[in-house]
Amino acid sequence: MNFSIKRTVTIAAAAGAVAVAPLALGLGSGTASAASESQWDSVAQCESGGDWSIDTGNGYYGGLQFSQSTWEANGGQGSASNASKSEQIAVAENVLASQGSGAWPVCGSSL
Repeated sequence: MNFSIKRTVTIAAAAGAVAVAPLALGLGSGTASAASESQWDSVAQCESGGDWSIDTGNGYYGGLQFSQSTWEANGGQGSASNASKSEQIAVAENVLASQGSGAWPVCGSSL
Protein backbone atom coordinates (compact mmCIF):
# COMPACT_ATOMS: atom_id res chain seq x y z
CA MET A 1 0.00 0.00 0.00
CA ASN A 2 1.50 3.36 -0.90
CA PHE A 3 1.73 6.22 1.62
CA SER A 4 -1.21 8.33 0.35
CA ILE A 5 -3.66 5.42 0.33
CA LYS A 6 -2.54 4.24 3.78
CA ARG A 7 -2.91 7.78 5.16
CA THR A 8 -6.44 8.10 3.69
CA VAL A 9 -7.51 4.77 5.19
CA THR A 10 -6.08 5.73 8.59
CA ILE A 11 -7.85 9.11 8.58
CA ALA A 12 -11.16 7.52 7.53
CA ALA A 13 -10.91 4.90 10.27
CA ALA A 14 -10.13 7.54 12.89
CA ALA A 15 -13.07 9.69 11.76
CA GLY A 16 -15.39 6.68 11.95
CA ALA A 17 -14.24 5.88 15.47
CA VAL A 18 -14.84 9.46 16.59
CA ALA A 19 -18.32 9.46 15.05
CA VAL A 20 -19.30 6.17 16.71
CA ALA A 21 -17.76 6.78 20.15
CA PRO A 22 -20.64 8.89 21.58
CA LEU A 23 -23.16 6.22 20.55
CA ALA A 24 -21.12 3.45 22.12
CA LEU A 25 -20.90 5.44 25.34
CA GLY A 26 -24.65 6.05 25.43
CA LEU A 27 -24.25 9.78 24.88
CA GLY A 28 -26.51 9.96 21.86
CA SER A 29 -29.21 12.18 23.33
CA GLY A 30 -30.68 13.55 26.53
CA THR A 31 -29.27 13.77 29.99
CA ALA A 32 -31.10 10.95 31.72
CA SER A 33 -32.90 7.74 30.90
CA ALA A 34 -36.53 6.89 31.46
CA ALA A 35 -37.65 6.48 35.05
CA SER A 36 -39.96 3.73 36.26
CA GLU A 37 -43.54 4.36 37.29
CA SER A 38 -42.60 3.68 40.91
CA GLN A 39 -39.89 6.33 40.71
CA TRP A 40 -42.43 8.85 39.40
CA ASP A 41 -44.81 7.80 42.19
CA SER A 42 -42.04 8.60 44.69
CA VAL A 43 -41.47 12.02 43.14
CA ALA A 44 -45.22 12.71 43.18
CA GLN A 45 -45.48 11.60 46.80
CA CYS A 46 -42.75 14.06 47.72
CA GLU A 47 -43.99 16.92 45.48
CA SER A 48 -47.74 16.72 45.99
CA GLY A 49 -48.50 14.04 48.55
CA GLY A 50 -49.23 11.74 45.60
CA ASP A 51 -52.21 13.83 44.41
CA TRP A 52 -51.96 13.76 40.62
CA SER A 53 -54.77 16.34 40.23
CA ILE A 54 -53.52 18.90 42.75
CA ASP A 55 -53.83 22.65 42.08
CA THR A 56 -52.98 24.56 45.24
CA GLY A 57 -52.64 27.97 43.60
CA ASN A 58 -48.86 28.05 44.08
CA GLY A 59 -48.12 28.18 40.33
CA TYR A 60 -47.30 24.47 40.04
CA TYR A 61 -49.76 21.82 38.91
CA GLY A 62 -50.34 18.09 39.04
CA GLY A 63 -48.62 15.31 40.87
CA LEU A 64 -45.17 16.27 39.64
CA GLN A 65 -45.74 20.01 40.18
CA PHE A 66 -45.17 21.42 36.70
CA SER A 67 -45.09 25.14 36.02
CA GLN A 68 -47.46 25.91 33.15
CA SER A 69 -44.57 26.97 30.90
CA THR A 70 -42.61 23.76 31.53
CA TRP A 71 -45.74 21.68 31.02
CA GLU A 72 -46.47 23.27 27.63
CA ALA A 73 -42.83 23.34 26.48
CA ASN A 74 -42.60 19.59 27.03
CA GLY A 75 -45.77 18.55 25.22
CA GLY A 76 -48.47 19.02 27.84
CA GLN A 77 -51.93 20.23 26.84
CA GLY A 78 -54.23 22.22 29.12
CA SER A 79 -53.18 22.01 32.75
CA ALA A 80 -51.18 19.23 34.40
CA SER A 81 -53.70 19.12 37.23
CA ASN A 82 -56.37 18.04 34.70
CA ALA A 83 -54.14 15.50 32.94
CA SER A 84 -53.98 11.79 33.64
CA LYS A 85 -51.11 10.31 35.61
CA SER A 86 -49.79 8.67 32.44
CA GLU A 87 -49.85 11.98 30.53
CA GLN A 88 -48.01 13.70 33.38
CA ILE A 89 -45.37 10.97 33.37
CA ALA A 90 -44.97 11.25 29.58
CA VAL A 91 -44.36 15.00 29.87
CA ALA A 92 -42.07 14.42 32.86
CA GLU A 93 -39.97 12.02 30.77
CA ASN A 94 -39.43 14.85 28.28
CA VAL A 95 -38.40 17.16 31.12
CA LEU A 96 -36.10 14.50 32.55
CA ALA A 97 -34.46 13.98 29.15
CA SER A 98 -33.82 17.68 28.61
CA GLN A 99 -33.16 18.96 32.15
CA GLY A 100 -32.24 15.91 34.19
CA SER A 101 -33.47 15.17 37.70
CA GLY A 102 -32.54 18.70 38.79
CA ALA A 103 -35.92 19.79 37.45
CA TRP A 104 -37.18 18.35 40.76
CA PRO A 105 -34.38 19.65 43.03
CA VAL A 106 -35.81 18.38 46.32
CA CYS A 107 -37.72 15.30 45.18
CA GLY A 108 -35.90 14.10 42.06
CA SER A 109 -32.93 12.36 43.64
CA SER A 110 -34.47 8.92 43.00
CA LEU A 111 -34.65 9.50 39.23
